[in-house]
Amino acid sequence: MRFDIACFLCCCRSFLSSRQSEGESFYDLLNVDRHATQDELKRAYKRQSLQMHPDKLAQRGRTVTAADRDRFTRMRNAYEVLSDPRRRETYDAIGERGMKWMEDPLSIDPQELAHNFATSSILDRSKIFAIFLAIYVAVFLLPILVCLMADGTFGGAKWVAVLAPLWCWDVFITFYHARVILMGPIKRPEHIPEEEWVDPLPMKKRVSALVRFVFLVSFQILLALKMDGIIAFPWWVVFIPLYFWEAMALKKKISLTMIQIVTHAELELAIGKSFAACDASEKEDIHRRFILVPAKSGPVYDSACRIKAEAKMDLVRILARVAFTILMVMNLELGKEWSWWIVFIPIFVMVMCIIGSAFQNWVDVQAEAAKRDPSLFDPNADVEQGYAQMDENKNNDDDEPLTDEEKEELKAKVAQAAYRV
Repeated sequence: MRFDIACFLCCCRSFLSSRQSEGESFYDLLNVDRHATQDELKRAYKRQSLQMHPDKLAQRGRTVTAADRDRFTRMRNAYEVLSDPRRRETYDAIGERGMKWMEDPLSIDPQELAHNFATSSILDRSKIFAIFLAIYVAVFLLPILVCLMADGTFGGAKWVAVLAPLWCWDVFITFYHARVILMGPIKRPEHIPEEEWVDPLPMKKRVSALVRFVFLVSFQILLALKMDGIIAFPWWVVFIPLYFWEAMALKKKISLTMIQIVTHAELELAIGKSFAACDASEKEDIHRRFILVPAKSGPVYDSACRIKAEAKMDLVRILARVAFTILMVMNLELGKEWSWWIVFIPIFVMVMCIIGSAFQNWVDVQAEAAKRDPSLFDPNADVEQGYAQMDENKNNDDDEPLTDEEKEELKAKVAQAAYRV
């Protein structure tokens, strides 16, 4: 069994449905044995096609139903899967549903996952809890080991050994990046028209994420070797991979802060044709330069604005980290012997910017909510405004009172902004 399938089964078996709940198997559809050869599969497919094809059924005088067409389509899909040795191995191990989740992660139904987990065996559910427990232990174990090492508790221990939990994380994340790259293009969900579909994880983005992670791991290795005295590189050389790692993130965040939020009508006016008329490369370029929204208001527009706002704050974080590392390298390499309070000034500034931005966002959201619904914070506001509100309504007949759903949405926005503070 392939390593990725074994890992998937070990971690996620509790989320997979039983074979009985998947209905007729691919082997039953083709009427072959599970150990059938490729030649036997090919002959079985031709034989079943003659029996199940809608045109053949119509020639025999049978009324073709939607169920007949669906069964023929599923039989053809069964042959496509079983004739591919790699996909057949995946199907034999985790079934039709599990294979679809591996090939098309967007098809995962959270409710189905929850139902499968609730009806799975105690052993499979225990594996999930054990995995989460191991993750929590690994997260908290690393800083504890670093503190003990810095205090000299481990005596002559090496940093390479103390950072063992970090190396385990790196191996796990490297496997994840490799799996994402080997996954291939994400298939278009059935509910999205083909002309509007753009792969959310193009290969360029996947490779870029792996390269960025390699820079981070390179920095970790160089740092551990430098602290153990195994290499004599200057500190600025040790931090070079980290600067490349930050530079790649900086480039991405700058492009996000400069992206424009436009409606489909505005986009068509800007590029001279509709989004549906663009080819794949043009659509990819559009998604780099624009965020398409149905209107300049509503949840989709608010989500796009949050993406830009979070990108700006990420930009502040990256610049603060870069300034901090530069000051730290200067303090270590040039023997400046500055106070560490000075070295940490960029971090203090970053924290103040984050807090100030979150507070300002909360004030703005609260003011907008109070403007749209004065009774949200003062139940008597609508009574106190009285005739002034009536005069305003006369001057603006297009305004309609907020529905209960819109009021709940306003409350959720205010609560989310307050939570960020």
